Amino acid sequence: MGVSESQRNLARAAASRMANIYLRLFATATITVVLYLAAGMDWIWIWAGVYLLALLGEQWATRSVAAHPEATPSPWRRWALTVSPFLTSATFGFLALPLFASDLRFAPTLGAMLIAGSLLNVIVVNGSLRSATLSAALPHLVYLLAAPLIARTANPDAPLANVLWVGAALLIISVAVASRTLSAALQAEADAKHEAELRRQEAEEAVAAKSAFVAMISHELRTPISAILAGAARLHSEVPEASSKIHAQLISDAGGLMRALLNDLLDFSRLEVGRMAVEKAPFNLRQTLSDTLRLWRPEAAKKGLRLRVVGAASLPKWVSGDALRLRQVLNNLLSNAIKFTDRGAVEVRLGSRDEGSGHHLTITVVDTGSGISQADMARLFTPFEQLSTSVVRQHGGSGLGLVISRELARLMGGDLVVSSVEGQGATFTLSLQVEAAEAPQVGEVGPSVAGTRVLVVDDHVVNRRAIELVLQPFGVDATLAESGEQALELLSAEVFDVVLMDVYMPGMDGREATRVLRSGSGPNRDTPVIAVTASATPKDWDACRAAGMNAHVAKPIDPIELYAALAQVLSPDQRDAANRTPAAATP
Repeated sequence: MGVSESQRNLARAAASRMANIYLRLFATATITVVLYLAAGMDWIWIWAGVYLLALLGEQWATRSVAAHPEATPSPWRRWALTVSPFLTSATFGFLALPLFASDLRFAPTLGAMLIAGSLLNVIVVNGSLRSATLSAALPHLVYLLAAPLIARTANPDAPLANVLWVGAALLIISVAVASRTLSAALQAEADAKHEAELRRQEAEEAVAAKSAFVAMISHELRTPISAILAGAARLHSEVPEASSKIHAQLISDAGGLMRALLNDLLDFSRLEVGRMAVEKAPFNLRQTLSDTLRLWRPEAAKKGLRLRVVGAASLPKWVSGDALRLRQVLNNLLSNAIKFTDRGAVEVRLGSRDEGSGHHLTITVVDTGSGISQADMARLFTPFEQLSTSVVRQHGGSGLGLVISRELARLMGGDLVVSSVEGQGATFTLSLQVEAAEAPQVGEVGPSVAGTRVLVVDDHVVNRRAIELVLQPFGVDATLAESGEQALELLSAEVFDVVLMDVYMPGMDGREATRVLRSGSGPNRDTPVIAVTASATPKDWDACRAAGMNAHVAKPIDPIELYAALAQVLSPDQRDAANRTPAAATP
């Protein structure tokens, strides 16, 4: 056994004896009072006082070891921990000797019960440390072997006096077996805990490795997807031929599908490790649902399906919640409903009831498709599961949409449940909690970004070109930098209105470059910095904000989101806030 394990057992035994102090004090007080009142033993108070002193010495010896199990005890304290159980046991068990020799009726029986109870307590309390068990049990074994001699001296003519040797031997054997069994059980428990701890560490390392792998793959995949989407959008807007526009739209649709699959994988990875969070911001609930439904009407019409909405008038108009995640869940439900319905209709039933200062919303999507069997419903919310291989061939998908949707619903204070009868369609019911909110005041029209000087910092040439393509229709003057070091050189020599900074770059990353920029005295010390990252989690954004960044956009870059971020940091209010940020970000 290694030193660390030995120290752990020593500390465990010390803590166990300290925790057992109240039971031993209670037993001592009870025995003292009972024997004094029932048998008139005045000397019992002396025994109780001596035992109390022995307990105090034991507590003094064990307290520091129990309080600091990681520290190596000195040799004299180890010696004290071994001797103190012997002294307390010798003092406590000594009471059995006069009871064995007493001519009072049942006194020897009380002595035997006292020894047996003491041995049981020794085994339970000191089971994790063999030396402490032997030290504490030895006095009781000596007293137990002395019992037949004392009984024979006090009762020389008793026929059963010699039989006490057999009883003492059987009790000693029983105690030894019980001690060995308990020690083996404790060792097995310790081994199981150690094994479980190793498995937990291995699982955590595996999850961390998987998260790192997903983040790396996300970054690498988002780079070509950004270029595909940006190039397709630019091609669609510039080519005059209808056939070329169709081809550009095909490329854009394929890129959008790749982005959706990648987002599903990232969302699932974040949910697995508990890093997914939902936001709370005011939004127009009716408008959000109306816009989402409007996107799916053409898809439903292509298949000859009716898309009906019931109960929209009962919904509150403005609420506080996560509009993006609500749209994500509803998009998944409508996509599945239309995908698996060949004729009939898809109906969306909306409902709301007041709960305190908020609202409990229910969105039920009912289709007239083929339905889901009971066996398939059991697998419906299993990651990466598809109902059949024909579904995969015909409709594709990652098998994560419903899993993610249910977890998002639970993060929003609700749930996602399904009911279906095979051959009669399926019903998915989404419930969630939202808070009541007031309509925001209509502000002034946001600033124009045309003519803005923007420094684009990214280590990947494809990303730089893709962002440049997105910025060109905005009338922005873009300058490109391939590293944090090059960006700082440009920022020290030229004045820019905004910096688009990739977060993860080799060498000096985006956050470090921003900290250096904020801590300097160059012409762009207060220039707004927008983080561009493929891992747009709340934790990542908090780190970017702490470094002095003012806003963020996720890869692949959505032109609308990028324009909104530019308009946000260029607004007068945000400019004033940005001027106060560097002081907090300066190391």
